[in-house]
Amino acid sequence: MGRFRDALSASGLQGIAEVKRRSPSVGELRAGADPAELAASYERAGAAAVSILVDARFDGSWDDLRAARAAARLPLLAKGFFSTGEDLRVAREAGADAALLILRDLDDEAARRLLVAATELGLDTLVETHDAEELGRATRLDAPVIGINARDLSTFAIDRRAQLGLVASAPRDRIIVAESGIESRAQGAAAELAGADAILAGSALMRATDPARKLAELLSRPLVKVCGLTRAEDVAAAAGAGADMAGFVLAEGSPRRAEGVLPVPETMLAVSVEVGEPCEAEADLIQLYPREQGKVRGRDAVLLREGREVAKVLDLPWQEPDPAHLERARAANGRIMLAGGLGPDNVRAAIDAVRPWAVDASSALESAPGVKDHGLVRAYVEAAR
Repeated sequence: MGRFRDALSASGLQGIAEVKRRSPSVGELRAGADPAELAASYERAGAAAVSILVDARFDGSWDDLRAARAAARLPLLAKGFFSTGEDLRVAREAGADAALLILRDLDDEAARRLLVAATELGLDTLVETHDAEELGRATRLDAPVIGINARDLSTFAIDRRAQLGLVASAPRDRIIVAESGIESRAQGAAAELAGADAILAGSALMRATDPARKLAELLSRPLVKVCGLTRAEDVAAAAGAGADMAGFVLAEGSPRRAEGVLPVPETMLAVSVEVGEPCEAEADLIQLYPREQGKVRGRDAVLLREGREVAKVLDLPWQEPDPAHLERARAANGRIMLAGGLGPDNVRAAIDAVRPWAVDASSALESAPGVKDHGLVRAYVEAAR
């Protein structure tokens, strides 16, 4: 396994940060961007690897790759429209650890030849796919690292839903990279929960005032959930405060029961909170609690994506305390959403104690059951960050 593959195999969602001055789809992004400066700042911000556009259509060159190599130690991905072994040799000599292979432009024979050439040169590859047919080809070619691009290179349109479906269907014994269209923590988390090992962000970073800070934001954890939402104005307040998930309680008997899942902006994931059997609510995720006699819900829940468990929700018993709650959560394995009695005054201490994947608050953010106090929502999200 090469340095690029090794970096993407680390636990948690990894980030490939891109250097590109312009894009054919949107035009100029960051004229005069310094690849050395950006690569070094991405490394400090926690990138697993850096992607360098070397194609002139993106105002890139091989000198950009050389400059990045001189400034940063992390793995570099050479990104261009490569079709020959000579392209790969130049990439290796310029300092690349991996090279992009776009299946749209390569038949199986050419792709197989380039995969062999890359191995002989000591290069990893990112084999990019755009649809189910190309994903099947990449799988049959035994590509170790498969990219799934949300952008149609013919129309430049972004289809995140199709991308997530492909990520979810990809073989689990490969490293899967979700490419393009990821501009928020929630969108990155959606790819992670679908099965992506890494995201590749380019335009979102290059448009940002501080690209490295934007990268750190996309990868930062915990995610922050505001639950018990019943009103559109409270959803807007949670989104404006920077929350990543909006929770809608559909369980009968709850004082925060919503009429249904309200629309949420693209920067958030909608979570339907249910008890017993899941219903047919239109939500990105279902937070499903067991039934418990005499109570609205049991204690802990699972977070489901299309019926598959993707995280555990560790909560307090219904309307009961547990002094050992944080200790129990700290000992748990896997993705943990921490819930139960969290609010602006204690969420930071809980995060420091448990290091959860996400935090969830509801009643501590209210002026009345189901009615959020927008100041408390802002204070909670700020404390969690």
